[in-house]
Order: sequence, then structure tokens, then C-alpha cells
Amino acid sequence: MKEVKIEVKEKLHNAIYRKRLWNTIVVLAFLLAVTPQKIFSQNESTPDSLKVTADKVIVATDTVKEEFVPSPHKATLLALVPGLGQIYNRKYWKVPIVYAGFGVFAYLAAFNQNYYVDYRDAYYHSFVDDGSPPVNEYEEKYPQDFLRDSKNFYRRNRDLNYILMGLWYALSIVDATVDAHLATWNVNDDLSMKIEPAVYQGIYNFTPGGGGVRLTLMIR
Repeated sequence: MKEVKIEVKEKLHNAIYRKRLWNTIVVLAFLLAVTPQKIFSQNESTPDSLKVTADKVIVATDTVKEEFVPSPHKATLLALVPGLGQIYNRKYWKVPIVYAGFGVFAYLAAFNQNYYVDYRDAYYHSFVDDGSPPVNEYEEKYPQDFLRDSKNFYRRNRDLNYILMGLWYALSIVDATVDAHLATWNVNDDLSMKIEPAVYQGIYNFTPGGGGVRLTLMIR
């Protein structure tokens, strides 16, 4: 009976952890991807009165006006240092999100590493029959099978968070590069795409409700 309770507790703990991790990834990716304005809009041809060059736009009017336009190449190189690409693109509000993502994954990796070490030490020491006391409370409370499974569980979660941290780093570089490319696009109401959160309700109790991200493409 005790082993059944331990197994149920472990499965419940695993399910809760995976759900929280997935929700964290979705929120971070949404915050980094969404921008405060409409995106993806481009005129078929650029008028002769507008000349686009890297780092500036020169508008042919009565007075010459220079506007900053980021270079995708520079943005990509600077983004190799997390946050610098966003600063170069003047998307300063994205910098805290970039570092918040690294902070979350680093915290989760360290959290799982601590538990992995505790269960690993308890598992290996449980095979030692020299009369020495348990190395920690886990060796004293749980059987060897549970110690082994817990050790493997926290090791996998630690490695997963290291992988996600690497993907988050790549995403921050892609975000800076795409932002720099989109800076030369003319945004108007003829073609636009909005990214916004959405909540869905179940249908006649047959399908569960839930949340997600809604993409709205408008063509006029």
C-alpha cells in the first residue's frame, strides 16, 4: 500500500511539473513574439521619394529627415550577447523578457539539480551495507525503486531545462534579426496581422475549454 501511494504521488508530481513548465514556455514565447504594433505589411513597390538604406532612411521632402533603420546583420551579431540585439533595434522593453527567460530556466535547472543530487546520493548509499546512517531523509523514507526513479526524473528535467535555455538563446537571436528586417516594411491598414491571447469555451461539454494564442490576418 505504501509503494502504491508513493507511485501515485510521483505521477501527480510529474504531471504538475510538466504543466507548469509548459505554461511558462508559452507565456515567455508569447511575450517575446508579440509587439505593440501591427506587423507583416509591405507595399509591392517602394515609391521613388523613399530611399531605404542600412541604419537610416532618407525621405525626399522639403527638409531632409533621417530615421533609424536597424541592419539585420548588425542585429544578429549583437544578439549573440543576450539583449544587445533588442537594444540595437530599440526594442528596450524586450530586454527584461529575454533575461527573465534565462532566469526561469536557470532556476528550474538548479532546482532539479539539487533534488537530483539528493536522490542520487540516497540511491547509491542505499546499496552500502556498512552500518553507516542514511545520507539524507530520502534514503530513510523511500525504497530503492523510488529513489532510482526520482533520481532519473530530476536528471531529465535538469537536462530539459538546459536544452530549453539553449533554444531560448536561439529564439532571442531570431527575434532580433526578424525585428531588424521588419523595420524596413511599411505598415498600413491594407495588410496586417495581429497576435493576441484567446480563451476558448467547450462545445456541449464534449470538448474542454482552454487558452491559446490567436493570429488574425486582415487583407483589404
